[in-house]
Amino acid sequence: MRNILVLGGTLEASALARALAERAALGDRAVFSYAGRVADPNAQPIPLRVGGFGGVPGLLRHLRDEGVTHVVDATHPFATQISGNAIAACAQAGVPLVALTRPPWQPGSGDRWQMVADLPAAAAALSGPPRRVFLAVGRTHLAAFAVQPQHHYVLRLVDAPQSPPPLPQHTVIVSRGPFDVAGDTALMREHRVDVIVCKNAGGIGAQAKLHAARSLGLPIVMVTRAVVPTRHEVTSVAAVLQWLDGVQEQEIRDQESTPSTSTERGV
Repeated sequence: MRNILVLGGTLEASALARALAERAALGDRAVFSYAGRVADPNAQPIPLRVGGFGGVPGLLRHLRDEGVTHVVDATHPFATQISGNAIAACAQAGVPLVALTRPPWQPGSGDRWQMVADLPAAAAALSGPPRRVFLAVGRTHLAAFAVQPQHHYVLRLVDAPQSPPPLPQHTVIVSRGPFDVAGDTALMREHRVDVIVCKNAGGIGAQAKLHAARSLGLPIVMVTRAVVPTRHEVTSVAAVLQWLDGVQEQEIRDQESTPSTSTERGV
């Protein structure tokens, strides 16, 4: 029996959870882990755990205590800390790891992208006269833009903030994706957005704002992804399932090639 830990939080992770639930008849067990940053996370068809592990030592302990045999990292492409922890913990525990990741977005004809390396660089790119900024970087990163207080920031957040955002001029929109192009285009017009700041998350769940920006001729400050250590990556749920089956087949071959114990030989 395989005991699979899914590090989730993305649309792709939810699709994987549905596929694993359908394969429960194979005898596999899968648990979906949320980091706990969203107050009301989406329900999943497999058992849930919510909250951090406590760094590499905590994740390593969890893998061993729970008898985890396989780990799928299906976290957000910018969740580099948990991804790095998963690489280190799985290596120490000898547990196979695969990352279900999204190819990054690529600019197309008519796009006006300014690529920047990180959030401080994105904030620096907003220097200048006041503008209305659609800031799509997540609630935990808003403080990085306090250095540009002249702008009015339009913030789309999954949960209503428990304390006022650290930006003197802002509008909060509480909404959960996926979003569509018509809705995002209407939102940009309604709030008279001049520029968009976002992370290059890839995938389809949040790309509507890119099409809206293109149709409206809006510039985008695009934060590129940080580099994570080398790992095995796939880009589809089907590829994850194939990886799991491949690992199982290899394990069977390994077991068949292992010499029998004295008890099994009847000695």
